[in-house]
Amino acid sequence: MRTILFLIRKEFIQIFRNKFISKAIFAVPLVQMLILVPAVTFEIKRVEMTIIDRDMSPESRGLISKLEGSTFFRIKSATFSEDEANRLIHKGKCLMLLQIPDNFGKDISTGSSGRLLATVDAINASSAQLAWAYLNGVIRDFNSDLIIENGGNKNLMAAPVIDITNRYWYNETLNYKYYMLPGILVILVTAIGFLLAGLNMVREKEVGTIEQINVTPVRKHQFIIAKMVPFLLIGLVDLALGLIIGKIVFNIPFEGSVMLMFIAASVFLMAVLGLALFISTFSSTQQQYMFVAFFCMIVFILMSGIFTPIESMPEWAQDFDLINPVAYLIKINRMVMLKGSSIHDLGRELLSLSGIALVTFALAINRYRKSV
Repeated sequence: MRTILFLIRKEFIQIFRNKFISKAIFAVPLVQMLILVPAVTFEIKRVEMTIIDRDMSPESRGLISKLEGSTFFRIKSATFSEDEANRLIHKGKCLMLLQIPDNFGKDISTGSSGRLLATVDAINASSAQLAWAYLNGVIRDFNSDLIIENGGNKNLMAAPVIDITNRYWYNETLNYKYYMLPGILVILVTAIGFLLAGLNMVREKEVGTIEQINVTPVRKHQFIIAKMVPFLLIGLVDLALGLIIGKIVFNIPFEGSVMLMFIAASVFLMAVLGLALFISTFSSTQQQYMFVAFFCMIVFILMSGIFTPIESMPEWAQDFDLINPVAYLIKINRMVMLKGSSIHDLGRELLSLSGIALVTFALAINRYRKSV
């Protein structure tokens, strides 16, 4: 144990001797939280729209006024030329084209169904679906207003409806930042632990200082533990810093146990640090390590469920996430912070993370070779 403590002290001295790493450790969380949390969002707050109104009736003008009054739509232009409107969509100047045909107002006033044609730029399928949902909501409200205004017309009398009262649990204001911030915290911890730990070890190879350790009686497990502990502690400090920023700047709720979250983060860091040191054992240069580490990080993050639900992924991707530590910690963070989940609710995730940590730690020790 005394040997490990001396090695840990050596690692801290070496880490903070590097001016870039010592600054990045505390600057990265600040920049990442302030930039990524508000920027990474699938919300659409403004839909650029072009209108073709061939009817020019009070009803069509009422629908356009309804769209202008919405917080989501912005009428970019109005034209009578469909070719011109299509060119605007083609050039990316607007997201949606709404065509109001002739006799739209007449059909509505006589009790017939009014027809509209909406063309949506669906390059980004998520944006297209949200814009279509927003448009449906506006048209539904417009229909309700028409029914109320024409209540005496038997053709427009509303059928009995079911009134549904909805309630959103765990994120009542539907604030997307509350959903993203726990995941951004995981990316932060992963970047600190996975990248810096491996780079630190490969750098020792390049400058030759690791050879001085190899000729000593230090055992492999002592060396690997000493490499892991400093970055584990630094990762936890960065996590605490990220939580503080999230609370002060974004007023993120925290319903669960802080201790449980840090325990899960500690196990997660052991898993990614073990993998980082395992990769660094067969990397000769920092460039080689960065290439492999960047590939692994991209795969882990994109398949972790931070952007899209894991349940929506193919079965093979869901099976892969059984060995993806990032997916486990993102789920734990969200459940602890937003739901207030306890250790009984997260037992499976914690056990899985522990298993991954043991495997990566064993691989790092087994792969490390003491050679002069």
